Parts: sequence; structure tokens; C-alpha cells
Amino acid sequence: MIDAMLLPFQRRLLDPAAHTLARKGVTADQLTLAGFGLGLLAIPALAFGLYGVALVFILLNRLADGLDGAVARLTTPTDRGAFLDIALDFAFYALVPVGFALAHPDQNALPAAVLIAAFVGTGSSFLAFAVIAGQRGLRPEAYPTKGIYYLGGLTEGAETIALFIAMCLLPGLFPVLAYLFSAACLITTLTRWWQGWQAFADKPD
Repeated sequence: MIDAMLLPFQRRLLDPAAHTLARKGVTADQLTLAGFGLGLLAIPALAFGLYGVALVFILLNRLADGLDGAVARLTTPTDRGAFLDIALDFAFYALVPVGFALAHPDQNALPAAVLIAAFVGTGSSFLAFAVIAGQRGLRPEAYPTKGIYYLGGLTEGAETIALFIAMCLLPGLFPVLAYLFSAACLITTLTRWWQGWQAFADKPD
């Protein structure tokens, strides 16, 4: 919901580091893969109840996710980079609830499953729209530099990261937070279905 508004601030914040990394020969794909690896470390940390450690790895993952795009803009954005970025992001989002489920299966397994299902709804509707939009040559005005069409919604990247931060800081509230966010994801999914129904009703030129 607020990702587009945060982009200018994010770029001002990350561009100096991105310039330094680009000059040193660090590629966007390397940052994407490193960020995913760091994010994976959050899962065992969550499983063992090390929520502060997990939060550090989650934030490092998000930092790398911002830097890879900034470096790509300074060098040569590629289709492979865009693919890696979105594919690994969705995998990371789905794995975080698994860590909470492993920590306390009795109270967290069901809400984690519901949250993952909600992520499937938002992710599949996002990607389905992007595929058709790409075939039609459409570009989102709010995200002109993205490698694929970015369709907004009530729950986007910023809201998801805020959720994970809240869950790490208040792990006892994981079930409540998971169910509330799942409801918001349902709204996002339904609105994206409606947007796709409306946007692709006519035949492409």
C-alpha cells in the first residue's frame, strides 16, 4: 500500500552504498543471492526461539533486497535479475511463518498455514497480472524501473516486513497477527482479481 511512497526515501538512503558496491564489482545477482541466504538463516533462529537473531537476518535480507535493485539500476538490469528478485522474495515470505510454526507447533502451526495460504493468494494474483501485463507491454507508473509489472494492494512489501518485525518483537501474538494479516491479504487478493478482470476484459491491441 505504501511501497511506491517509500521508493524515493529508499533510493536516497541506499544509493550511496549501491554506488560503492557497484564500483567494487559487486553485482545485483550476488546481492540477491546473498540476501536470500541471510534470510534463510532466520528460519532456524525462529525455530529455536531466537527472535532477536531472526529479526537481524530478516532485516539484512530486506537491506540486500533494496541494494540489489539499486545496484542493478547503476549497472545493467537483466531479466534474470528480475526473475531471481521476485522468485526469492516470495519464497522468503512464505518461509518466515514456517519458522514460527516450528518454534511452537501447537499454537502457531494453523495460523502459519493460513498466512502462507494468504501469501499464495497475493503472490499468485500479483504474478498472474504481471504475466498478462507484460504480454501487453504495460508498465506501472508507480514503479517504472521494476523488471516486471508491480500491482499494488493493501498488503505489499513494506506491510509484510512490518508484520515480520512485529512478530519477532511480540512472538506471543503471532497467531493474532497472522490471522489479521491474512484477512488483509484476502482483501488484496480480491481487489487484484477484480483489477485483472477489469483490465483484461478487452482484447489487446
